[in-house]
Amino acid sequence: MAKKLTFWMVWLLLLTGAVHAQDLTVRGVIRDQKGEVLPGANVRVKGTTQGTAADASGAFTVRVPNGQATLVVSFTGYLSQEIALAGRTQIDIVLADDQTNLNEVVVIGYGTQKRGDLTTSIATVSTKDITERPILQAAQALQGKAAGVQVTQPSGKPGAALSIRVRGATSVQAGNEPLYVIDGVPTTDTRDLNVNDIESMQVLKDASSAAIYGARAANGVVIITTKRGKAGDSQINFSSYYGFSDLSKKINVLNPQQYADLMGEMGYKVDLTGPKTDWTKEVFQSGQNQNYQLSFSGGTDKSRYFVSGAITKDDGIVKPASYKRYSFRMNLDNQVKSWFKLSTNLMYSNVSLKDVKDNNNAGRNAVILGALGAPPTMGIYEKDSQGRTRFTMNPNKAGWDNPLAAIYGPTQGSRDNRLLGNVTGDLTLTKNLFVRSNFGVDYLNHKYDYYVDYIQTTEGRNNHGLAQSEKSNSFTYLWENTVNYEKSIGKHTFSALAGMTVQDNKWNTSYIAGRDFPEDPTVKTLNAANVISDAYTTETEWFLNSYIGRVMYNYDSKYLLTANFRADGSSKLAKNHRWGYFPSVSAGWRISAEPFMQNVKAINDLKLRGSWGQNGNQEGLSNYASYGLNGYTRRTPTDPPSGPGITRPDYAPNPDLKWETTTQTNIGIDLALFNSRLTVTADAYLKKTKDLLLNVPLPNTSGYSYIPRNSGSIENKGLEFVVSSVNMDKGAFRWTTDFNIAFNRNKITNLELNNIYRYAAVEGRSDQIIILQKGLALGTFYGYVAEGVDPETGNMKYKDVDGNGQLTPSDRTVLGSAQPKFTYGMNNNLSYKNWSLSFLFQGSYGNKAFNASRLETEGMYDSKNQSTEVLRRWKTPGQITDIPKATDGNVYNSMISSRFVEDASYLRLKSATLSYGLDKEVANRLKLARASVYLTAQNLFTLTKYKGFDPEVNAFNGGGATLGIDYGTYPVARAFIVGLNVSF
Repeated sequence: MAKKLTFWMVWLLLLTGAVHAQDLTVRGVIRDQKGEVLPGANVRVKGTTQGTAADASGAFTVRVPNGQATLVVSFTGYLSQEIALAGRTQIDIVLADDQTNLNEVVVIGYGTQKRGDLTTSIATVSTKDITERPILQAAQALQGKAAGVQVTQPSGKPGAALSIRVRGATSVQAGNEPLYVIDGVPTTDTRDLNVNDIESMQVLKDASSAAIYGARAANGVVIITTKRGKAGDSQINFSSYYGFSDLSKKINVLNPQQYADLMGEMGYKVDLTGPKTDWTKEVFQSGQNQNYQLSFSGGTDKSRYFVSGAITKDDGIVKPASYKRYSFRMNLDNQVKSWFKLSTNLMYSNVSLKDVKDNNNAGRNAVILGALGAPPTMGIYEKDSQGRTRFTMNPNKAGWDNPLAAIYGPTQGSRDNRLLGNVTGDLTLTKNLFVRSNFGVDYLNHKYDYYVDYIQTTEGRNNHGLAQSEKSNSFTYLWENTVNYEKSIGKHTFSALAGMTVQDNKWNTSYIAGRDFPEDPTVKTLNAANVISDAYTTETEWFLNSYIGRVMYNYDSKYLLTANFRADGSSKLAKNHRWGYFPSVSAGWRISAEPFMQNVKAINDLKLRGSWGQNGNQEGLSNYASYGLNGYTRRTPTDPPSGPGITRPDYAPNPDLKWETTTQTNIGIDLALFNSRLTVTADAYLKKTKDLLLNVPLPNTSGYSYIPRNSGSIENKGLEFVVSSVNMDKGAFRWTTDFNIAFNRNKITNLELNNIYRYAAVEGRSDQIIILQKGLALGTFYGYVAEGVDPETGNMKYKDVDGNGQLTPSDRTVLGSAQPKFTYGMNNNLSYKNWSLSFLFQGSYGNKAFNASRLETEGMYDSKNQSTEVLRRWKTPGQITDIPKATDGNVYNSMISSRFVEDASYLRLKSATLSYGLDKEVANRLKLARASVYLTAQNLFTLTKYKGFDPEVNAFNGGGATLGIDYGTYPVARAFIVGLNVSF
């Protein structure tokens, strides 16, 4: 078999070598209609992967198989041309403006397509803004820019991941983040990617566009393409920025005298003669943002390169939270033969991250609520009985360290080394038949260390020093092989894609924890721990095998049809449910190309689209959920040894576990008016997810806590609108606006076996904040209805919902939802000569938030400091107020209720950038190709009724149901940054 395969491969290579033996060299210059050269314009030999790009003078040189070849010439913003050479070796080309951008090339799954021929819903995000404003993560470039793509920043902590929902959440436990594909390599985390290396980003929103990724595409797909070298003069680019950040909103707390008065009402004694501390001033400081990048690019028509290196650093507004990244990228393209191209993409990053505890209360030494709740009547440090310095504790609560203990007490941090890349070979068998083989890897090495000495903090003193260390490795490989056939007959164009992919992931981790360290604070490694309190190692693996297919038909760019199919087999599921099948179909009709539209001069383009498809979801699904794994417990050794105890899993194995499957229908329209000065895109969609994965509780008699099961369904339906306009284009002044708005309605349509699930418990409360129930949306708040303060008693009054005359758990009811009624974004760009101004507004409307921080800052049930809101608290009978009385040890007045549900709608000036580009003549005299400086303000202001630090934050960012809860979450900062971009 191997000999036969070798024979046929050699035969194909010889055949294609003979076909391409008579190469010719063609030269020319590419200009626009005004005679200006177009550096970077793309020149491709039709029917092959061979091509080049024009150099800085618009000149190009390309090798063609024979004198009868056809060149395809394209450049963003201009109409593409197909030029038959007819034996010519010298040719000058003039490209006409394409104001409709219908010929813009859009990256789709496993290929590209002209924007004008799309039949699916794909959002393209311009990366121009990336070079002129500081962005740390790729997801930030999407915020406010794409309709139906809700990007939130649940935490302002440096390095924290953003949350993305493409047309709503589709799952509770299996993950809701989109799949990212970076240069053909699928991944779920882009935080290590240097954003300045990105060339383009496409969001595949509907099922038809994403179906080619099958079992991982239910939450949408973000395709990221990085920069590549272009033939011609080499370029050196340097960019940098530096800025500072601060807290954009302050929450006022009681001063020492006000605090003493409150504590007096609760029976505590406060010493006002001692030290005083403004804890918010000590905790919240100025942060710093820095980035430095150097890149090199260039090449010839046969070999091109792009190499970059960058250093990025983000120091947060609450120490020691910080993020530092060293990144390196090398993209190489080699036209080895006219019929064979080899491409390499390689990214390496080294990330250092320091964390700080948040999302909890002051009693658990979390920093944010610690800053608000620490008594203002104590100092930062104190001496113990032996004269050693330690952090002060709340005098009325043993073990409550001040918030700086959480900041400066531990020595901690993580370090990640990541390698992501691929090698792709493109083989042209004939002018219509192409073969691609892609091998990629994604390797992550993670290390985390934590140490607390035995003096400074309560945690350290209780353990006589404490340390933890964790190491993990994740290795994923991908191998894809596809065959693509393209054929044009007159006005008919066909293309077909078929292939197979395999992806395998292996992950292992080692953890060790110890305590009882020697009295030497310089020794922080676990070899010095007298007691090893915990230690384990774990290994897991998953494997995905897939088959893909796609057929596309195009008649004169008027009638368009696409069909996709993907079959996925996953090791995560039992044998009888391992395979999932995900079909899709989409069609488009360019109405403006019909004869009856030719006299409608106002309309440049009008296209109607429709699509249907299915996608799957395996993200977040345990590797062995279908099987169940036994565990091991240590026991007293026997003689002879008999091994550890064996425990069965906490959950019942389920061999009938299946994929979550999302079926989506989409109808859309694309319209361009008035010479494309106004373009409108509108979409309506319906997404239905069935076989919802849930951990269903089991009775105690079963011996298990729960069983992972397909037990429900979710529906999302909505409307999306995108409007782009050229408001003014006169002389040297140009003003454009891009506006998008999206409406989504989320609803749980079915739950099986268990009708109610509850999530999001907070410290000190027996009730949970979120309810999952049929007919409700994800992120629905549940609790008591607060009806104000009783003027006679000073206690909160709660609604007797069931009318039995008593306040019982059955009086809890729905209090609102974190789901917005709509989200929106508006970006304006104004340019005059060398100056430009851009500003992005972004926001949401109709969403509620549960401000759990107020449970602590307005609870008045212990010795924590409170916000100045409690100055209105009830003190005497007959007093009318909205703040109840102070009660020591009683949380009745601060139960989970509507009192803490707030309107979290907001409008934010996300970014504003003023830039100046050096005049070309001046730049040339300085031996520069381009130079610009810019000043950017981020999160400059936010209009909202929300009382907390930020309406976007979410303390429970791990699941689809727990939305909109603020529980001392690290706030998003305001930043002012100056930057420089220079090209040589």
